[in-house]
Amino acid sequence: MAVAVRRDARMRVAEYKEWVAARPDDERWELIDGAPVMMAPPAYRHQQIVSNLEAALRGLARPQGCWALSNLAVLSEAFDDYAPVPDVLVRCGAVLEDGYVRDPLLVAEVLSPSTMNNDRGYKADLYQSVPSLQTLLLIYPDEERIEVWRREAEWTLRFAGFGETIDLPELGGALAVADVYNGIDL
Repeated sequence: MAVAVRRDARMRVAEYKEWVAARPDDERWELIDGAPVMMAPPAYRHQQIVSNLEAALRGLARPQGCWALSNLAVLSEAFDDYAPVPDVLVRCGAVLEDGYVRDPLLVAEVLSPSTMNNDRGYKADLYQSVPSLQTLLLIYPDEERIEVWRREAEWTLRFAGFGETIDLPELGGALAVADVYNGIDL
């Protein structure tokens, strides 16, 4: 008697990398929980925050020999069915051969109503599983409020708001919350 074998329908990172390489360049995808998810264009305010953040982090990263970048996927050895694309990340080291980062120092996500649960849930878990990651920033788009997750003995959380700065010792400086929200009408 033949027995049917149930196949796990979840896509793994290796499959995803092959699959997404064949997609048109103007499509933006990420692998979430084993399923390719097309990323919608960000809202205007979201993109303003991303632009401000990338510029501010670039000023801290470049003197350290690092880069502040967007549109790169983060991979973790602990999650073979996730390849999320954060809004901004900082990494140091040699130029990558592809768009996949295994060694970010900092990852930042600008929250949006449609992705907030995933950004604060599974994505945060994946990011925190990456050994090189020192700081995870979750940025609220409608108020000057940033969740600052720092790797210490354990992951710690604090909130930074209006008038505050976020110490980034891995980049030898600090990020002013005001710089992230510069020019944004809240």
